[in-house]
Amino acid sequence: MNYYAYKAKTLDGKIKKGKISCENEKEAIKQLKDQELILFEINELNSLLHKDIYIGNPIKNKDFVIFLRQFSTLIDAGITLVETTVILEEQTQSKPLKKALQQIQNDLEEGIGLSDALAEFPRLFPELLISMIHAGEVSGNLDEILDRMAAYYEKQYQLKQKIITALTYPIVIGIVAVFITIFLLAYIVPIFTDMFLSFNQEIPPYTAAVLSISDVVQSYWWIIMIFILIIGVVVRILNRRPNISYLFDVIKLRIPIFGMFIQKSLLARMTQTLSSLLNSSVPILQAVTITERVIDNKVIKQVLRESRDSLEKGESLATPMKKHWVFPKLITQMIVVGERTGSIDAMLKKVSDFYEQELDEASEKLKSLIEPVMIIFLALIVGAIVMAIVIPMFSLFENV
Repeated sequence: MNYYAYKAKTLDGKIKKGKISCENEKEAIKQLKDQELILFEINELNSLLHKDIYIGNPIKNKDFVIFLRQFSTLIDAGITLVETTVILEEQTQSKPLKKALQQIQNDLEEGIGLSDALAEFPRLFPELLISMIHAGEVSGNLDEILDRMAAYYEKQYQLKQKIITALTYPIVIGIVAVFITIFLLAYIVPIFTDMFLSFNQEIPPYTAAVLSISDVVQSYWWIIMIFILIIGVVVRILNRRPNISYLFDVIKLRIPIFGMFIQKSLLARMTQTLSSLLNSSVPILQAVTITERVIDNKVIKQVLRESRDSLEKGESLATPMKKHWVFPKLITQMIVVGERTGSIDAMLKKVSDFYEQELDEASEKLKSLIEPVMIIFLALIVGAIVMAIVIPMFSLFENV
C-alpha cells in the first residue's frame, strides 16, 4: 500500500489538502474523483513512515498455493474473474494479498487483463506466474494454468523444505558447538588457570595454547564480535559484484556433499520451470529467459543465457550445457532427444521427476550421514578443551 499527498478543489470552490492510501497513483486519482474533487496535484510519499514494510516474502507459500488452487477451482466452475477476485479477497487471511485483490478487481472491471493486473504487484506475484497466466489468457485454459502453477509452487516449496531440513541439523550443531566452546573458554578454563598458576608447575604447550586462547576470548571478545561483523559486511558487499558473486555460487556447488545436494535442487527447479513454461505454449526463447530469472545461482544463469543465444543462432539448447560441468549428461541427452522428437517439455518433466526422486534419497542419506559426523565434531571440540585441562592435572596429582 502506498500513500499520496494531494491538493484539490471541492465543487463549492474550497481548496482541500490531504493524504490518501492506495496501491498506485491511478487508483488514488480514481478515488479522489469519486469524492467529486477537482485534482490539482498528487505526489507519492516516499518516507518509511508511509510505507508498508514486509520482511521476506509478503505472502506465505501455503497461502499462495491455496490462493492459486481456489482461483483455478472458481474459474473452472464458470465464475467470472471479477467475482472470483471478490470471493478470494473475502476468504484470504493474508493482508497483502487482500489489498492486492481489491486493486486487481478494480483493474478487471476497467477491462485490464488479469496478467497485466497482477504485474502491478511484482513482490506478490512472480514473473513466472504472470507469464503463465498470460499464456492461459491467450490459449483460453486459464483454470488449467492456475492449477498447474499451484502444483508447481507446491513442489518448489517441498524442494525448499528438503534443503532446509537437510541443512538445519548441521547448522544448529555448529552454532551449539560455537557457544559451548565460548562458554568453556570464557568461564570454565579460567577457573583452572588460577589453580595451575598457584602450583608454580610447568604447563604443557598444548594447555598453554588453550589458556592463551581463553585469555583472548575474555579480554577481547568485543573485538572478535566486531571482526565477525566486519567479515559479514565485507562478504555482503563483495557479493554485489558480479564476478565475486559468481565465484561464491561456484563454491556453493563445489562444497563436498552439500554442493551435490544444492546442484540437484537447482537442476530440479530449472527443469521443472522450463517444462511448465513450454507445456503452456510459452515460446522457448521467452521460457529460457524466464527460467534464467527464476534460478538464483549465477553459474546456471550464465549457461541458460548462453543456451538462449545458441537457440537464437539456430543451434541446440543443450550445446552450451554439454560444455559445462554443472549439467550432467542426463539433462543434455534428454533435451537433445526432446528437440528431435518435438517433446522437449515432456523430456524435461521426466528429468525433473528424476531429480526430485534423487533429492529425496540424497536428503535421507545426508541426514543419516551428517548426524554422527556432527556429534563426533562436537565431541572433538569439547574433548580438546577438556584434555587441555586434564593433562596438567595428572602432573599436579603426581607431585602431590
